[in-house]
Formats: sequence, structure tokens, C-alpha cells
Amino acid sequence: MSIRDERIKETLRDLGARFLMQDGNGSSLLTVTSVVLRGNGKYATIFFTVFPEKLEKTALEFAKRKRSEFKQFVKDNSRLGIIPQLDFEIDLGEKNRQKIDELLNQSEREQGHASENVLDENGKNVESEEK
Repeated sequence: MSIRDERIKETLRDLGARFLMQDGNGSSLLTVTSVVLRGNGKYATIFFTVFPEKLEKTALEFAKRKRSEFKQFVKDNSRLGIIPQLDFEIDLGEKNRQKIDELLNQSEREQGHASENVLDENGKNVESEEK
């Protein structure tokens, strides 16, 4: 990826976050996580997450409905020469990463709790005898 593409992605990520914050109704938290450029920079997809998750569909519909306004916002607030065709999508990769983190944390808590109850071959709690 060229330096120009990286600059465009960072600009669109920043402006996307500002736009969603300014134009959103405040009922949910929208966080722009990444931007993907395709077609030699002619198309850009802005990925975002929504909290609470139950409002994802509404938030995505809102963002897609506001694409033309977002393009004007980018024109007015950046020095990008050619503005790519813009689209918004829910970041499923980030959503999956959060689910994995949640499962790992749950597993660690369960293992930590299990290690507190270590039994010897006779079924006696080893750690309680040491105390």
C-alpha cells in the first residue's frame, strides 16, 4: 500500500468517525475501526462497530442513508483531490475478535477458579492444607 493510500485511509477513518459522531442521534456508540480501499482508490469501505449491538442494523441503515452527505463532508473537510465512492459496513472482524477475547477471558477465569481447588490423589484440597 502506497503512502498516498495510507493517507487517504487515515483521512477517511478520521472524517468517518467525526461525521458519525456529529450526525448520529446519540442512541448508540459508533466506532470507526478501519477503511479498505479498492479499485486503485476509486472505492472505499468504512468499517465500524456499534454499541449496543442490538442497534447495529439501525446504525448501518443510517450510515448508508447518509453516504452522499458524508461524501460532501469529506470534500468540505479534507484536501483529497478525488473522493472515492464511499460505503459503510459493520466490522465483523472486530466483532469476532471481541467475542474471542470474551471467551478467552471466561476460560481464564474458569481455570483460575479451578486452580484454587487443587486436589491431591486422596481428594483433599492441597492449597487449603498449605495455608
